[in-house]
Amino acid sequence: MFELICEVEPPTRPDLKKVRHQIGVMSPIADGFLIPDNHIGRATVSSVAVANEVQLMGARGIACLNSRDRNLLGFRRDLLTAAAYGVERFLFVHGDDPAEGARTSQLTVRRMIEQTRETTYPGCDPFQVGAATRLSKVPTWKAEADFLYVQVSYDLDELLRWRESVELDIPVYAGVMVLASAQMATTSPSCPSSRSRPS
Repeated sequence: MFELICEVEPPTRPDLKKVRHQIGVMSPIADGFLIPDNHIGRATVSSVAVANEVQLMGARGIACLNSRDRNLLGFRRDLLTAAAYGVERFLFVHGDDPAEGARTSQLTVRRMIEQTRETTYPGCDPFQVGAATRLSKVPTWKAEADFLYVQVSYDLDELLRWRESVELDIPVYAGVMVLASAQMATTSPSCPSSRSRPS
């Protein structure tokens, strides 16, 4: 089975027009949309709120949440908000260093997964949670997630060797960077990425 998950750019202003356009353009080919959470250390509209927008437009939303910005109470608020919106899928990450302020350092990705497994709401389906991995040994607690996202790599052979070296019974999505031009390929700007899962 092969799935294409497209990462969209959440807005840094209170305007959802651009992200709705991204979703509308990519919906015919994407199986779902991953929404980053205050990526590259900048404040953006909540990934849970954007995942809700994705679902209102008839697609599947995956809200990314980072441990960097959250204490336990804030994380429980995010889960409650997601349940109210019907957002059921999460990717938990450590998070880039913030441009302003500091990390809370109270939660880890592992603790976020454990907390989510312990959290249920009447009438709501259980949450599905994923984590990110490099091309290295996968800790047992990550292998017990519902899915894994592999960080972007640039060597297909290395990726395939890694995949053959790990025993995982969960979906694994390979990170693929989309280059819009030859100029982008020779520089290193920040740009959205797509992620696909090899069979």
